[in-house]
Amino acid sequence: MKILPKSITKFNRGHPRRNINSEFTNAHRLLGAQPCPARLSPVAKHHLPLPANTLKSARHYLAEFRFMVAQSDAESKKVDPANDRSDPKRNNQDSAQQALHPMDNFPVRQLKFDFKAVEGHNPVWSKSNPDFAIFINALGIHVPHFERFLVKVMRQYRGALSEPKLIGDVQRIIGQEAHHAFNFVNWTQEMAKRYPNITKLDSSAKIWFEKAASSKSQRFKIGFTAGYETFTFLGGMIILNRYEELMKEADPTIRALWVWHQVEEVEHGAVAFDFYQAFYPHDEWYRRGMICYAYSHIAWETLRAFAHMVKAEGFYKQPRRAFKAWKFFVGFAWDLAIAALPVFSRKYHPRNHPICTDAQNALAVAWRQYYAEGKDPHLLSKKSVEEMMAPSSI
Repeated sequence: MKILPKSITKFNRGHPRRNINSEFTNAHRLLGAQPCPARLSPVAKHHLPLPANTLKSARHYLAEFRFMVAQSDAESKKVDPANDRSDPKRNNQDSAQQALHPMDNFPVRQLKFDFKAVEGHNPVWSKSNPDFAIFINALGIHVPHFERFLVKVMRQYRGALSEPKLIGDVQRIIGQEAHHAFNFVNWTQEMAKRYPNITKLDSSAKIWFEKAASSKSQRFKIGFTAGYETFTFLGGMIILNRYEELMKEADPTIRALWVWHQVEEVEHGAVAFDFYQAFYPHDEWYRRGMICYAYSHIAWETLRAFAHMVKAEGFYKQPRRAFKAWKFFVGFAWDLAIAALPVFSRKYHPRNHPICTDAQNALAVAWRQYYAEGKDPHLLSKKSVEEMMAPSSI
């Protein structure tokens, strides 16, 4: 009988809402056992084992990544015709049951949200965690301008691609990101009614990305796109894995927006990486540099908007409340940075990241099934999510 290392229980320190089954599931995967089947597990069993703010936890996180890489190398030697991604007979249905990995067979979903339906027109839309609502709102100010930047870059250079699978994935990520950008621009316009400086920050972000698209080198544009997508992918999984903590009690429209967005960010999480590798397969140090550059860009843009929103909400009149908000900001930024550690490995690929494995996030699995059944994804009430997550539904 294997004894679980004590450090496993420290992965989720600081997140009291997490279930102990989360540590047990991820500890088993770290030790080589089979993970719990996603369709039979509650969301809590698929929480990201976010490391504690210690070097020891970071080492264990990297150890898990090395195990995943070794396991992937071993599996790559076995070719299963049924799972061969180069097989032209494989269909492109949006079926969670058929996909072996969240990055397989992702579609373009044309959603358009009605933000005038937001309860009380209140941008602090999460009762479970208001600080998260402000944080993700702040992040979302510049995100649509990056998404449009990505669309321009991939359209500009995709003509040089030769691998059919990547060409198809590029077309699909363009479709997904275009719809994301459309909705987030509209949400920013709604938030501007509450936060007067948002319009200025939005305009600044738009100008930066437009200048970058017109004046930066090909290597910068492709490298920055890959670096930035690293964090949208990781952030997507972190948020899905912490769903109950972050937005169990929330506005149905904005909850639906972010669940849809995060599911799709994970689905196309490898495309920008593969796009970079198609052009610069041996330029690892530049890729790593772009990861750091993109992280600093995301952090700075989010910080500017977050500071304005915290002030507009009157938090500075209550020092403890302001401290709590900034503590969340720093904590989430730290979690994102720690989750990115495996990305610097030469053997890294998004499909091999410990955060994203064949054991899919249960909420993502349920949401894909919900969408595939023709149900309305534009509104996700607490009741509809509970029904979606019921064992008979997944």
